[in-house]
Amino acid sequence: MNAISAPKSPGLNRLEGMTLTGLLQALPTYAGAAMLLKLVGTQTLGYVGGAAMFVVLTTFFHALITPWLAPKYPRFFKNSYEPLFFDASLSVAEKVMRWRTQPMASFQLLTNVVMLSLLGVAVMSVG
Repeated sequence: MNAISAPKSPGLNRLEGMTLTGLLQALPTYAGAAMLLKLVGTQTLGYVGGAAMFVVLTTFFHALITPWLAPKYPRFFKNSYEPLFFDASLSVAEKVMRWRTQPMASFQLLTNVVMLSLLGVAVMSVG
């Protein structure tokens, strides 16, 4: 029995794409940047919740601006924009599954895990 799914609204598809861009690509980058700032002892993150606000706001703005600028300037956004995340014919699970099977995505995930692990150890040993 074949079921035909209802077409996804453009707004919902855009929200899914921005969410996946923010969570899978921007969040690890800005979490690492916050740990580096903490490691060098900058006063920017010294406020209560400063690191969390930095990560949340930069991730939000990255996810908001990247889908708009990346198609216009693909050379600058080749590692932080995935057109697959904005394919309206796929569900969220299918988007993530197809992204994970790409060689560069696997390399990006491995790089993020190693980077965040090393930075986490460094920040805990210094601070």
